[in-house]
Amino acid sequence: MNKKCLTIIILLLLVIAASIYKSMFQGSALNITDGRTTIQLSHDERDLIQAEMRAFLTSVQQITKGISENNMELVTDYARKVGRATQGDVPTTLTAKLPRQFKQLGFDTHTRFDQLALDADDLGDGNHALSQLSNLMNNCTSCHAMYRIETTSK
Repeated sequence: MNKKCLTIIILLLLVIAASIYKSMFQGSALNITDGRTTIQLSHDERDLIQAEMRAFLTSVQQITKGISENNMELVTDYARKVGRATQGDVPTTLTAKLPRQFKQLGFDTHTRFDQLALDADDLGDGNHALSQLSNLMNNCTSCHAMYRIETTSK
């Protein structure tokens, strides 16, 4: 192989590596004046993320209601509604735009809801479920403290 071909191959590999880094680790984010990172998304992408957050909030409300009424079936049902199974609804094009830590918090939140559902079903212990919910909510408050979403003109 001649030097010209080798140089082109190396350059292409560098471009591919940079693209993978950007999509998997960096995402589409900027730092802003309030200390949070801005994630730039289209209107549809923002709407999808915010719908997911509203689903989390609805589930949290119903879970706390279930705990207060000693209705562990309600706790289980609403925790499952926002578990990992719902992650398939997020397009890969959107996932590529999100910063790595944002994705990690999201995946962990879905996983914690699944664990809460399993434990509520198996143990039937409202205090345990409340403790799990309290720990899970740390992901929500951390994410909102670290990120904000703005829409791009596209």
